[in-house]
Amino acid sequence: MPLDYNKVMSAPAIETTHELTPRDTILYALGVGVGAENPTAPEELKYAYEPELQALPTMAVVLAYPGFWAKDPKYGLTWWKLLHGEQSIEIHRAPLPVQGRFRGVTTFDEIYDKGADKGAVLYTSRRIYAQSGEHVATTRQSSFLRADGGFGGKSAGAPKPHPLPERKPDLLLRTNTYVNQALIYRLSGDYNPIHADPRVARDGGFERPILHGLATYGVVGRVLVKALCADMPERLRRMDVRFSSPVYPGESLEIEAWREAAGRAAFRVRVPERDIVVLQNGYLEFSEA
Repeated sequence: MPLDYNKVMSAPAIETTHELTPRDTILYALGVGVGAENPTAPEELKYAYEPELQALPTMAVVLAYPGFWAKDPKYGLTWWKLLHGEQSIEIHRAPLPVQGRFRGVTTFDEIYDKGADKGAVLYTSRRIYAQSGEHVATTRQSSFLRADGGFGGKSAGAPKPHPLPERKPDLLLRTNTYVNQALIYRLSGDYNPIHADPRVARDGGFERPILHGLATYGVVGRVLVKALCADMPERLRRMDVRFSSPVYPGESLEIEAWREAAGRAAFRVRVPERDIVVLQNGYLEFSEA
């Protein structure tokens, strides 16, 4: 059944508050694989141990997170067919705090109709503020509504993804995901059952629960911070990706990265076991020093 465009677009902004604790910061880090292979290494402990705790910049995606709002019947979405399409973060205040009270304002930006047999794409954004009122970060995402197209909306004008260079990558990086990773990552706030319940995953067209796109995003962000930002999380300013295929927990990731200019890089990510690209059109902005 096609969605009701006016109903969704006229919905009020979703306002949320979040009391972030060091425990939450550590839990997010564990959910993106920190400490899974070498838990006593200093470069791991700084994200998972209190004395000198630092926050990963990709943690912005869970600050004042509005939850799985698409499941609310008032929006009229076929939520079990929804997939995360794209994700972007911009860090306005670096480094991210490891604790504090935050306010999030999530708005519905636009919906593009790809047709009854192709679905629709919904763009939303969330502005994140500290208790002081300081604008800490902005997140933007698109959601692929696989069963909600054909409502008669516009199909053109969606934002263009970042193009990848047509040359060999400058860096080839490898990392792993873990079989229980979705069960840990969901504790940071994304309780979509497609990541835990085999029945819901099958209803969504997957052989088993898939890893959260934002968990893959965090895993890759951590590797790129280490490789391009001298493992200094405060240097990351922006990170964009397009999710092109889901990752199953336990699969490995191969990251191809291209240096484009000072403080800018492009990247994509594949799962070598299936020879499939899972993150496409990646873009990074960072400070060199």
